[in-house]
Amino acid sequence: MSISVQNVRKRFGSFQALDGVSMEADSGALLALLGPSGSGKTTLLRIIAGLETADAGKVHYRDEEVTHTPPRDRNVGFVFQHY
Repeated sequence: MSISVQNVRKRFGSFQALDGVSMEADSGALLALLGPSGSGKTTLLRIIAGLETADAGKVHYRDEEVTHTPPRDRNVGFVFQHY
């Protein structure tokens, strides 16, 4: 399943976690998110999985927009590196 994120923004109070993030991952691709602590990696993954709501932007699985689809209906998950 391909995943596309378009212009996603997320703020926690005065902290801007994501500011217009866009990315695409083709079906079957291996993708690594790298960056320092606090750069928004986990926030982006949580938005893709539906565990967090973006303030703006869209998430697509294949050609279907799932931005407001509940996590249980997205059929996607991820494993945390540390518990």
